[in-house]
Amino acid sequence: MKVLITGANGFIGQALFQALQGNNIAVRASVRDATTSHLACSSQSEVMAIGDIGPKTDWSRSLTGVSCVVHCAARTHVMHETEADTLTAYLGVNVDGTRSLAEQSARSGVKRLVFLSSIHVNGMATDEVGCFAYDDTPQPHESYAVSKWEAEQVLLEVAEKTGLEVVIVRPPLVYGPGVKGNFLRLLQLVGRGIWLPLGAVRNQRSLVGLDNLIDVLVRCIDHPNAPGSIFLVSDGHDISTPALIQALARAMNKPARLLPVPLWMMRLAGRVTGKSNELKRLTGSLRVDINHTRETLCWSPPVSVDEGLKKTVEWYKSTC
Repeated sequence: MKVLITGANGFIGQALFQALQGNNIAVRASVRDATTSHLACSSQSEVMAIGDIGPKTDWSRSLTGVSCVVHCAARTHVMHETEADTLTAYLGVNVDGTRSLAEQSARSGVKRLVFLSSIHVNGMATDEVGCFAYDDTPQPHESYAVSKWEAEQVLLEVAEKTGLEVVIVRPPLVYGPGVKGNFLRLLQLVGRGIWLPLGAVRNQRSLVGLDNLIDVLVRCIDHPNAPGSIFLVSDGHDISTPALIQALARAMNKPARLLPVPLWMMRLAGRVTGKSNELKRLTGSLRVDINHTRETLCWSPPVSVDEGLKKTVEWYKSTC
């Protein structure tokens, strides 16, 4: 078996590349530019530059001899967006590029394609007692989530026409060594001992540690029950934002500095500062039901939340 990982220079792609090498699985890493890759290859692995991903990308060399593709590459959230039409930009990479990869995979004799999607296909939030499930009616809102939903539909169309086995994995927020974005900023704030106005938040959020997500992706590569399924994944233990901050602080041997600011006051501040969406992610609930994943793949999260957070903090401290 040979596995192609797209987006292998990314946070998740790198970890998957290392995991497959550790399992003695032949793996090919697809990256935009090989000169910027820091992947360490073994005798059974290689790195191949593919350039930008879109409808005209030629995957033929990358797909030679491959039995499974794990498609991690995507246009993700951009901090300082420069595109006037963000939806078109997302669709070009995440939908048109995915369609081209799937069609070329089928023609090249690839048996299975595992697609890394997003829980935001289900929606942006749940209430404190509700959970997203694998068979919910999708409700994507932002351009990124819409593009992921449309990419899923494209893959199912290609699967029906060609027989390509498609597996869809929708993770919530992923954390672990090498994490970036909002989670890294939270680590920095806790590490600096900054007071955070989140003590009154009473939400519940599902997270997934990098090790747990990689474990599911590896299992999806050859599990006989995986094709045609949508899998939600998490650590199996939901956590509030204040509890997350307290856990990070404990792992850093620092005090958790939380102020019990009323939610209405924070929401007002969010509107004034233009950071309402960031605030919703910190204060809102987003829970996922992973029972279907557990039962179908005979899977349980191998790493606890505390273990995953401790490992993430150790990485963060080593970079400071």
